[in-house]
Amino acid sequence: MRPTVRFTALFSLTALAATSLAACSSGSGSDPDTVKVSFKQSTDNSIKVMDTYLGDIKKQFEKANPGKKVELVPIKAPDSEYYTKLQQMLRSPKTAPDLVYEDTFLINSDITSGYLKPLDDYLADWKDWDQFIDTAKAAAKGEDGKTYGVPDGTDTRGLWFSKDVFAKAGLPADWQPKTWDEVLDAARTIKEKVPGVTPLNVYTGKPAGEAATMQGFEMLLYGTGTGSGGSDPLYDKGSKKWITAGQGFEDSLSFVETVYKEKLGPEVSDALDPNFGTKVRGELLPQGKLGIALDGSWLPQDWLEGSGHEWPEWSKELGLAAMPTQNGQAPGRVSMSGGWTWAIPAKAGNPDLAFEFVKTMQTKANAQKWYVANSGISVREDVAEDPAYVDAQPGIKFFTDLVADTHYRPAYPAYPKVSVAIQEAMEGVTTGDKSVEEAARGYDEALKEATDNQVVSK
Repeated sequence: MRPTVRFTALFSLTALAATSLAACSSGSGSDPDTVKVSFKQSTDNSIKVMDTYLGDIKKQFEKANPGKKVELVPIKAPDSEYYTKLQQMLRSPKTAPDLVYEDTFLINSDITSGYLKPLDDYLADWKDWDQFIDTAKAAAKGEDGKTYGVPDGTDTRGLWFSKDVFAKAGLPADWQPKTWDEVLDAARTIKEKVPGVTPLNVYTGKPAGEAATMQGFEMLLYGTGTGSGGSDPLYDKGSKKWITAGQGFEDSLSFVETVYKEKLGPEVSDALDPNFGTKVRGELLPQGKLGIALDGSWLPQDWLEGSGHEWPEWSKELGLAAMPTQNGQAPGRVSMSGGWTWAIPAKAGNPDLAFEFVKTMQTKANAQKWYVANSGISVREDVAEDPAYVDAQPGIKFFTDLVADTHYRPAYPAYPKVSVAIQEAMEGVTTGDKSVEEAARGYDEALKEATDNQVVSK
């Protein structure tokens, strides 16, 4: 899932990585004039997009609010570890920050656990809230209808490809595949004609976490047609039950199996490295060692000046294509969207001050600055209509246009466990330890356990 990231902390990053977050003895309420803000910092030390952005917001906030201070509390960890550490912090007023960076896929789980504070009273008096698009607002709502987070952007996903690798393989520079088979055939051609290059990367397995589920599996599943007519292939809203593995699920697993069985993807040991995404963005794509990457709209943030992986030529050297549906059926392409929100913990000591910080972050100017720096997609209508945003970076228009055919995860409280079950099924076919049928059966068993047997077959 999307990399995002951080603040300068009271405790050092090395100490944070080595010790339990419970060791943070000073709670958010220890100083009524200090707002503590916790966020996910990149595991790549050279990626400082969030640090730079938040450092600037901190200066703005402290200048506009004399006597008030901002303490930035980064959590440097891969996604799955970040979620665990964050939840440890949220359990106690002694460790809960005043403001946290919440992935939309986890927000309902944290709402159900009582970790987050509803923001409706704050939002009612904040005029900028009217600028946020409805789909983004919905992603931050609990099942109780209340809103628990302010989204800071969204994202879409597609196929990035190396024009140099494609030229060597005799593939077109304007490649736009229409079916899954065309994607696999291009990867096979690269394997045959361009040795030493990984043909295709599809994130997989538990170490990749939500990146495997969302960038990988769901980009396949939501293109199978099993969720046609506006329905979701994972969750049935009518019965409020989760859907067991059907033909579309197995077909998606078969695609993953093919990538690794035919050695069209990275070595399995690399694919199951939790930091492999950093290698994809920082090495393989810039060095022309990867033909096709099924990945997200945010990648260019790694290639901006000052990132440590500067690659100003990326827009000339990479092509973009929509991920096709399985057999080219309407609408012909598929994307998934997620995003992150700023949320206030239920046990925050300074919630009012925290929301004032959110308002500073989310002025039109600051929001636009973040979208561009983070290669994100605007969730504010006023920013999306601004030519300065549209023209700020190559690729923004391509990925923004995908919103018309994008899908959102059924981010209900059980979803994080469902996601892990998907990752386990993927890992089974990636390593070859399980057949597609065995992996699907294992998913069904894990699904029943994760959802208290609230399942239905389709």
